[in-house]
Amino acid sequence: MKPDKVLVVDFGGQTTRLIAKTIRALNVYSDIVAHDDIPSASDDIKAVILSGGPKSVTAPDAIRLDPAWVELGVPVLAICYGMQAAMQAFGGRVEKDPEGREFGKATMRIHHKDALFEGLAKEETVWMSHTDSVVALPEDFITLATSNRVLAAVRHQTKPIYGVQFHPEVQHTLNGKRMLENFIRVIAEAKATWKIERIADNLVEDIRKAVGKKRVLLGLSGGVDSGVSAVLIDRAIGKNLTCVFVDHGLLREGEAEDVLKRYRSQYGLNVVFVDAKDRFFDALSGLRDPEAKRKAIGKTFIDVFTDVATQQGPFDYLAQGTLYTDVIESGAGVGATIKSHHNVGGLPEKLGFDLLEPLRSLFKDEVRELARALGMRESDLARQPFPGPGLAVRMLGEVTEEKLAIAKASDAILRQVFDETGTVNDVWQFFTVLTDARSVGVMGDERTYGYVVAVRAVTSSDGMTADWARVPHAVLERVASTIVNRVEGVSRVVYDITSKPPGTIEWE
Repeated sequence: MKPDKVLVVDFGGQTTRLIAKTIRALNVYSDIVAHDDIPSASDDIKAVILSGGPKSVTAPDAIRLDPAWVELGVPVLAICYGMQAAMQAFGGRVEKDPEGREFGKATMRIHHKDALFEGLAKEETVWMSHTDSVVALPEDFITLATSNRVLAAVRHQTKPIYGVQFHPEVQHTLNGKRMLENFIRVIAEAKATWKIERIADNLVEDIRKAVGKKRVLLGLSGGVDSGVSAVLIDRAIGKNLTCVFVDHGLLREGEAEDVLKRYRSQYGLNVVFVDAKDRFFDALSGLRDPEAKRKAIGKTFIDVFTDVATQQGPFDYLAQGTLYTDVIESGAGVGATIKSHHNVGGLPEKLGFDLLEPLRSLFKDEVRELARALGMRESDLARQPFPGPGLAVRMLGEVTEEKLAIAKASDAILRQVFDETGTVNDVWQFFTVLTDARSVGVMGDERTYGYVVAVRAVTSSDGMTADWARVPHAVLERVASTIVNRVEGVSRVVYDITSKPPGTIEWE
């Protein structure tokens, strides 16, 4: 018997996969489909959700909503761009509204009772990200809620067709999951039969079928993503997997020793260690632009993997712990490019391997749930996210030995203070950024002119959206004073209070 299904129509939004993931978290199966890939009506399709998108619906090349999506005869929820496209398709009017644009938190006021808002207060905190607004509703549509002077939620008077300008799928819409649950389970009446354990079993079987008896080379960083990929692939093909841990010289203090110990002894994986510090520093020499640095690192990783493959191969596949957040930020599909990840946009055109990326459609929190289903240790799941390019993208401008020493020392101090004060339990990710700015200071009655270090700490569940963590002032004071006192070359510490969006979590 097929599980009930919700189709998420992709208009290129940064959070399209997050919509699907949130639905799966409700134990309802979801598929992401292209906006022009309209299926035939089926008993297992219970609802359609139209995603957001990076463009304006008023643009000449904007993606239009095909009425066939509505004609499937199931409930429809249109989000952000999806709402604007739906209102436009039904005869409403959408305009660029400088006074109505909203980014970040907003207060939504509910004017009409509806099943979509069952259990919610009259005012709700929602997360907005739009420049266009619906300024005139189509015939037969009514306003359910507003934000400032913007239409925040609408619906058809007689049909279960809804539109919301905000993003209920992100955690910063405080009751967004409840709204989606109301839509999926109450309005669409979809049954909750989807489980994370099925994903684990399916992925192992998919890897086994795809790879067969061929050999796989996996880039193991020690993070959750590559670690789960390694355990999955090992479970599928066993001895035909070889992991490579590359020390590019841009790791945190003690990183290499810890990774090798955990994955060799704890999980019994075959891990080859490569010291490639000099190669990476040569590749980064003179580079200041973050995109150039990421792409140089991506190419050098491939060069190192190619050398290992030549020495210990042959290998047919290169496996990576690529997540959907990597893919979407690198501009895959119809989404806008935010930044090229070294393992996606940083890959050379001629790779020399077939890619194997079993986690490519999953988010960070889903990967952690998957790891639990695989029996991995909690301490491995709680590891701080760390970018593949390492500290190269946590120091602005050119990578030098002097700046690397400062970046390592300041990061180690931040981690120590957060561990000792218990702050580590209250944030999703935290790190220091060595800026390329210098600031005047006074030490021992003498003038100093040192670097400015930024501290970044955020709350999130998946990395697609994030808010700055409200770290106690006493903790921040201790971090700042310790870094300035102990790290030579630093004269000032600042705290980053930018959310995502409009910023990203990493600075580069």
